[in-house]
Amino acid sequence: MPKGYDNKGIIEKVAQTIIAELKLEDITVETFDADLDLIDELGIDSMDLATIALVLQDEYKITIDEDDYPKLKTIRLIAEYVGERVLGRE
Repeated sequence: MPKGYDNKGIIEKVAQTIIAELKLEDITVETFDADLDLIDELGIDSMDLATIALVLQDEYKITIDEDDYPKLKTIRLIAEYVGERVLGRE
């Protein structure tokens, strides 16, 4: 698996993407809880999630099905989803 494609690397990339796309000023990759509920606790909406999904699709050269968006509630779940798609592609 290429560098950055392990679960920790994907978690960090997802956190970086969310911080950048949502312009979160008080959160860093190190302080972002991978199990934080992005919708209920952080308040992201479907458009934010779609933007994050598009960035991750470009980064990892995968497809994220819109029907799967409701499952992608935490950074850890998104990282696992991305990892599965990357492994399935190899």
